[in-house]
Amino acid sequence: MLLLAGCQDDGGSGGSGASASSSAADEGKPAQLALTPADGAIDVSPVAPLEISVTDGELGEVSVTDPAGAPVPGSVADSPADPEVGVWTPEVELAYGTTYTLSASAEGTDEETVESSTTFTTVTPAALSTPDIGPLDGQTVGVGMPIRVYFDEPVTDQAAVESHLLVQSSTPTDGVWSWMSDSEVHFRPSTYWPADTDVTLHADLYGVSFGDGTWGEKDRTISFRIGEKHVSIADAGTHVMEVYENDQLVQSYPMSAGSDDNPSHNGVHVVTELNRDRVMDSSTYGVPADSPGGYRTPVEYAVRISNNGEFVHAAPWSVAQQGNTNVSHGCINMSTERAAWFFDFSQPGDVVEIRNSIGPPLGPADGDIYDWTLSWDEWRAGSALQ
Repeated sequence: MLLLAGCQDDGGSGGSGASASSSAADEGKPAQLALTPADGAIDVSPVAPLEISVTDGELGEVSVTDPAGAPVPGSVADSPADPEVGVWTPEVELAYGTTYTLSASAEGTDEETVESSTTFTTVTPAALSTPDIGPLDGQTVGVGMPIRVYFDEPVTDQAAVESHLLVQSSTPTDGVWSWMSDSEVHFRPSTYWPADTDVTLHADLYGVSFGDGTWGEKDRTISFRIGEKHVSIADAGTHVMEVYENDQLVQSYPMSAGSDDNPSHNGVHVVTELNRDRVMDSSTYGVPADSPGGYRTPVEYAVRISNNGEFVHAAPWSVAQQGNTNVSHGCINMSTERAAWFFDFSQPGDVVEIRNSIGPPLGPADGDIYDWTLSWDEWRAGSALQ
């Protein structure tokens, strides 16, 4: 008993320490707040996430104020990447070239409130850019029409831009973006679009750096529809054009393709415009109309299939050669009645594939849609994200 008592006496101070430790645990810990962007940060994208993380406590009020101290409307939600981090999102996007203050409070496990703030400035772009997009919003196009995005200037950070071009379709596809040049990017699937498909492009480019001081001016959303599948095969060897609708042969017309001196280009062409009346003028590709080999000829029912001057159109002057000889300047010639039928049948985005011409394949020099002449591997290699 003496020994026990002695032990109790010797450990008296130790007992007091344990009690103090327990008391400190009961009191809890102060909350710790971490805010992003860092205080004093500059050149911040106006769409960069404003993040708040709390350790040993619960998040309280969060606010963002503009340079005048006025509150910016917004809300906080858990980060998709980390539910322990809150992300403040504005109701209207933050502006370029503006200083903002992010403030937050949290209550620690010690039941005390702590506050923190960070002040940052969004980037001031040297230039703003809004690209042109085709097809147009609300348009119906054929199965061969790629999505085309055209920029004012070369894009240096192509990966950043491409990652903010989001395509949705009612029928899923394996489509990929491919850069046709430093200022033009196209999207297409590995095969033609499925017919009767609704497609939406979300070009979420506000706050995205294009590189070299240029930033996206605004977001755009474009929705269009893929119509019926129209694919025509113009065979310069047999002098016949077969027209298919939804994979069913609906017409087989005699035609005349480009002559030996002016052969048509082989490969998949895409209809881009329809002209009821048009003047074919050789001067548009460098041959004066009044020179040998030049011409200026009015035609009817002209369906453009490339930007190098190739059309499907009425040519009543060559009916005797249609079906047996190639005599055109590169176009597909048909009788007026047959050309009128094809004109009424056609829509932008339809496919006209020229085969067995002695001419070269369709390529970059022939206009802006030679997309389907590239193999799928070649196409995918043009993506900045591959």
